[in-house]
Amino acid sequence: MSEGFLGNHASLMLDFVVCALALVVPLLVFSLYQVKLRRNFLLHRNLQLLLGGTLLAAVAAFEIDMRLQGGIDEILKNRISPLSPDQYKFFWNVLYVHLFFAVTTVPLWAATTFLALKRFPSPPAPSEHSSLHKPLAWLSTADITLTSVTGLAVYYYGFMV
Repeated sequence: MSEGFLGNHASLMLDFVVCALALVVPLLVFSLYQVKLRRNFLLHRNLQLLLGGTLLAAVAAFEIDMRLQGGIDEILKNRISPLSPDQYKFFWNVLYVHLFFAVTTVPLWAATTFLALKRFPSPPAPSEHSSLHKPLAWLSTADITLTSVTGLAVYYYGFMV
C-alpha cells in the first residue's frame, strides 16, 4: 500500500487526485474570468487544455493505482477506524453519485475541447462555433464542478470521518 501524504490512510494517488479536484474549480473559474471578462481567448484555451490534460493524467494514474491496490474496499481497510455498515452504505451512495458525474464529464469535456480546437480559428476568437461552444462549455463546467464536489465528499466520507 502506498501511503498518501494527507495523513488519512488513503493511497498516494487518491491524495493526489483529491488535491487536483480541489484545484480544478478555482482554475476553471479563473479560465472563465479570462474569456468572459478579459476576452483573453488564448489564455482560456491554454488553461482548458492544461486542466483537461492534467485531469486525464491524474485519473488514469488513479485508476491504475486503484487496480494495483485491489480496489476501493482494500483501500478503505486502511482507515483508522472501520466504517459502520450505515457509513459504508452512505459512502457507496456518495461514490455512485460521484461516478455518474465523473463518467459524464469525460465525453462532455472531450467533445467541448475537440470541437473548439477544430472549429475555432487560431489564435482563438469568437466565431460561428461560439453559439454551440457556450452551452457545451457551461454543461462541462457544471459537470466537472459536480465531479469535484462529489469527489471531495467521497474522500471526506471515506477517509476523514
